[in-house]
Amino acid sequence: MALEKFKASLAESPVVKRGDYEYLVHPITDGIPIVDPSVLTEVVDAMAAIGNFDCDVIVTIEALGIPLATALSLKTGKPFNIVRKRMYGLPGELNLSQVTGYSKNQLFVNGIKPGMRVVIVDDIVSTGGTLWALVESLAGIQVKIVDIVVAVERTEKKAEIERKIGVPIKTLVKIQVADGKVTVL
Repeated sequence: MALEKFKASLAESPVVKRGDYEYLVHPITDGIPIVDPSVLTEVVDAMAAIGNFDCDVIVTIEALGIPLATALSLKTGKPFNIVRKRMYGLPGELNLSQVTGYSKNQLFVNGIKPGMRVVIVDDIVSTGGTLWALVESLAGIQVKIVDIVVAVERTEKKAEIERKIGVPIKTLVKIQVADGKVTVL
């Protein structure tokens, strides 16, 4: 799992400030400037290789996990579900609060039923706020988290986040963002 194209592209990524938070801008984590299909394929192949996709459904969070979940669904033959940022008012809809390093949002889960086995797929883990909210909500309706697979780890707190959510997080690449620069570790 060399991920050479992915790592090189991460190291070249611009960083923008959102308040005091240094935000990495990358095609896999933001969909801009342009997603190179060879990098996307490299990432999805690696995620499929490390993840346990013995599940009922792949779950991702709007919007940046969608390309990854779509490609993994096609690769694994598993359906996927998107946790949305708007309420639909469907029966059984779950409402959760997402807090990241730079924002707070409401998220809405539809179509996930008690007893389902899910794999959570996302683009980046940083503060763990999104994962915590999702895992807590799914556990509240007796959903089994089979695996969590994330493309980029941007945190020194992964072990702490894993203890808090009670599920290991598998990541492909660990990075550090400081002084306007991305370093692949």
